[in-house]
Amino acid sequence: MVQGSRGSEVELPEQRGGSSDGSVQGDRADGQPATDGADGQPAAGGDAGRSTRDVNRLAEPPRRGTGVHGMPRVMTVGVITPYLDGSFWNPVLTGIHEAARQHGCRMLVMRGTAGSLQAPSLAREQVDGWIVVIGVDGIERLAAERVPLVVVGTHVHKGDCPSVIPDNHSGIRGAVRHLIGHGHRRIAFVGCFHESDVRERFDAYRETLAEAGIPLDPDLVIRTDDNWYTGGENAAPRLIALRNACTAAVFGTDKNAIGMMPSLKAAGVRIPEELAIVGFDDVPEAQTSDPPLTTVRQQFEMLGSAACDLVVSMLAGETAQPELVLTPNTLIQRISCGCDVVQSFLDEDAASGEHGGGDLDRRMVELLLAPRPLPPDTSPAAVWPGVALVLEAYEAAIEGAAPPPAKALERAYKQAIDISSDIGTLMAIVRLLRRSHERRRARLGGDAASAQRVEAFLDGAHLSIARARLSVEAEFVAQLGMLMRSNHDVGLALVSGSQEESMSLSWLAKTSAIWACLALREDAKTLVVAGAYSRDGSATPPIGSRHRLEAFPPEHLLPPAAASGALMMMLLPIRTERRDWGVVALMGPTLRELAGDEGTVGVWASLLAAALERGELVQSLSTKNAELQVAYASERTLSETVRELGCPLIPLLPGVLLVPLIGAIDRDRALQVLTAVVEGVGQHETRFVLLDITGVPAVDAQVAHALGQTSRAVALLGARLFLVGVRPELARSLVDVELGSLATYSSLAGALHELTTGGLRPGGARRGAARIA
Repeated sequence: MVQGSRGSEVELPEQRGGSSDGSVQGDRADGQPATDGADGQPAAGGDAGRSTRDVNRLAEPPRRGTGVHGMPRVMTVGVITPYLDGSFWNPVLTGIHEAARQHGCRMLVMRGTAGSLQAPSLAREQVDGWIVVIGVDGIERLAAERVPLVVVGTHVHKGDCPSVIPDNHSGIRGAVRHLIGHGHRRIAFVGCFHESDVRERFDAYRETLAEAGIPLDPDLVIRTDDNWYTGGENAAPRLIALRNACTAAVFGTDKNAIGMMPSLKAAGVRIPEELAIVGFDDVPEAQTSDPPLTTVRQQFEMLGSAACDLVVSMLAGETAQPELVLTPNTLIQRISCGCDVVQSFLDEDAASGEHGGGDLDRRMVELLLAPRPLPPDTSPAAVWPGVALVLEAYEAAIEGAAPPPAKALERAYKQAIDISSDIGTLMAIVRLLRRSHERRRARLGGDAASAQRVEAFLDGAHLSIARARLSVEAEFVAQLGMLMRSNHDVGLALVSGSQEESMSLSWLAKTSAIWACLALREDAKTLVVAGAYSRDGSATPPIGSRHRLEAFPPEHLLPPAAASGALMMMLLPIRTERRDWGVVALMGPTLRELAGDEGTVGVWASLLAAALERGELVQSLSTKNAELQVAYASERTLSETVRELGCPLIPLLPGVLLVPLIGAIDRDRALQVLTAVVEGVGQHETRFVLLDITGVPAVDAQVAHALGQTSRAVALLGARLFLVGVRPELARSLVDVELGSLATYSSLAGALHELTTGGLRPGGARRGAARIA
């Protein structure tokens, strides 16, 4: 497959569905080993421990009973993947989906791992065979089901099942040999060894050095923290420190390489003059990095299609051994290793001398495919249908004939951009045509008018290609704009709407989803439908209906389009850190068609989970608020009762007046207490007033001042006032408060004891440690 614009791929005819004999291992149709595309060396299909097993793309799975809407039940391939987006995950899912459609199967994608999804319990009755992408947590439970099981992207033994992985050995061998061919012998390896793929690539690096007689230098092995841009950026200082010790580096992943390149350039390392770099994966950013990155291209779609082929063959009754199934890869040469593929192609074309006029179309297509040749049995038009029209316009300019319609030429140039988006390669097409015309004039001659027409045509072609390339970018930007607006609308609906609106799934009307169902967990085995959506009016599960985990989503209520397998069906867990809410079943076109960007579907699930949790929080706060309102009403009632009681006066003993106070004391109540106590002293001929403040929650400066006023008023009448109920915590709050002649007791019992034993007499009361002013 040939990388096109923005990571798209253009399939050569002999590559569709793998090699021409259906193999996914890289064996050629003539039975000879395939090469890795870099140096003509055999691919890893013949390595020890690696499978050369062919997968029959034409195998048909059996039909089992009646399925959706009375149609024969189609087989369903269940896919478990931790992620939906990215340069690896999405193409793998696309490959599985396309292969499933070719086989007449349905695809059900579950986001997560087997362990986190409780698979195979979830949708067990819907799925006939499983594909697990990289995340193998809980795979033992899937293997115990004894249904077809294939792993993609990693090799595990605990599942006892086939694993489909890229041919890491062959790819790195080609990369290292290519660098050795450039004269490099001090070659570093940079990568994260946490992943089995990178460990395999390092083993191939080490073996290839040994084959070339180059000893392994441990100092040239640099371990990164991860396989992403940050891993390369963080490891940059270690490679910079080796700038005088090595002249080339092989990276375990493109993202490590692209993440490190800015730091290398900032440190003054010239790429490729001082350090040649080769990556692995061929992510879309590899084409536009500075400089463009030479890399080993994985065919991620083929990983997915090969895995689906294996599952279908097992469903058809074939036996699959727990072996490695390898998919081929190709070294894509760009400037970072020191290769200028376009210039080399033009130089070789110039050195080869004049070609027959009939092969100009082939050379133009090979330039777009460079460094890969166009197979001899493949016509140029099979790759670039518009090449004949461009040459027709070229010949018309030479002969002075009427040119093809301008719109048709624009479409032809757009096709070229779909094959290669590199602007240098596209402009080289014009250079190739100009050189061809110069040769033709030197050989056959020609008038000045013809030369002027050709120059005008070439200038127009140059401008048309630039415009077509710009239109691709403009279309991409427009898609991003639509994606932003769609995400804004969906996000706003989920963030600002009520919990009921979020659960209803009505916000899916802003997307291209066809059908959806939200089911919340009732217990570990039961899901309850809380919301449903259908764009075309198809039946949906009734709200409140209960379904076993194994039977969700209910097959008899899926939309009619589900039977064809053309739509992608997904189960997205709805989780937050606090709670596992349940799962939403979503059906629509492919991920990019559904949301505009494959990662957006996962964002929807996260926003929905946040909306449900927000709704629960709001409900909880409403309940708490209602409880607080009841408590406040009770407190208010109690406070009003206390005020009604005011300041009760209890003649406890002859000459002794007990005044129990309950509740807070404010300015009005302090005046009430003062008035009542003064009146009580005169009325009851009181000598001692026991002011019990046990029921007073706090004594602040204002309360202390009021008590002091009451004490002085009582003293003017010839009596004394004692504070009762000054608890230790209350006494601590009175520190540094002036008590004057006011004595305190911690309890009424203590005061009564001294009273009955004669301790309460003028000057006989114990003074408090604190004083009230």
